[in-house]
Amino acid sequence: MDVIKGCIAALFIGVNTAAACVPLFAMGLLRLLTWGSGHQTISRWMDGIIDYWVSSNRLLMRVLDLCEVDLKLPTNAQLGRDQWYMVISNHQTWTDILLLQTSLRHHLPPIKFFTKQQLIWLPFLGLAMWLLGFPYVRRANPDQVKRHPELKTRDQKATLAACEDFKQHPTAVLNFLEGTRFTKAKQAQQTARFQCLLNPKIGGLAYVLQGMGPTLAGVLDVTIHYPNNRPPSFWDFLCGRCPSASLRTELRSIPTPISDGLDNNNKQPLADWIEDLWQTKDNQLAKQVNLEH
Repeated sequence: MDVIKGCIAALFIGVNTAAACVPLFAMGLLRLLTWGSGHQTISRWMDGIIDYWVSSNRLLMRVLDLCEVDLKLPTNAQLGRDQWYMVISNHQTWTDILLLQTSLRHHLPPIKFFTKQQLIWLPFLGLAMWLLGFPYVRRANPDQVKRHPELKTRDQKATLAACEDFKQHPTAVLNFLEGTRFTKAKQAQQTARFQCLLNPKIGGLAYVLQGMGPTLAGVLDVTIHYPNNRPPSFWDFLCGRCPSASLRTELRSIPTPISDGLDNNNKQPLADWIEDLWQTKDNQLAKQVNLEH
């Protein structure tokens, strides 16, 4: 029965994605022929397709009873779809993205996230994300940067260009600060400073804060936890093998020293701030794990 449910869910998402991409690609072509207010209007229509796609997936989760999500919204402020946000979160599985989108659908504007350059070749989705302005990043190792110094600022320039588009209409920019999905092997390899997390990377976050700082209503800090600390694969999730998950959110104001530091190309205040937030997140996750045992 689980496999049948998984096949139905996968088929629905596949067909729904293809159906959403048809008008999206047509709008993308039309946008090339417009400028000014017309260009921005079409961009908003394209963002509306994200809402349609996410809402359809949300309905699928409810109909098939895939997962019960316990969402805790910020206690210190109201979220709004008419504002801009930076969203940061821990990352354990591809399921995280679906949960964030469907759970926060009515509380945030469309979520756009940093995407690896290789994913542009995914059928339908790769081109769709590019048209929607998702920042594509291509990480360069130190040897590559040494041979080609221009690679050092490539991702920064791409992110800042994307931020200029984001500022035209409300957007939530998602960044998984760990840079990859958490595994015990990766944790050991990087000698992580945390029990339940990988070490955070602040490069992408710094670029977005630099490009959108005054526009942002704040940084939405999300902590995702799966029962028994066992994140499901995407297939297991579609099969209904993840009965529950929790999302804890806090809306953080960006301290002034951080904004001032980025203007002066000083990232240390941001690094210190994120280190503190990550330690708090790690303590919360460790506490949940201990309670389950």
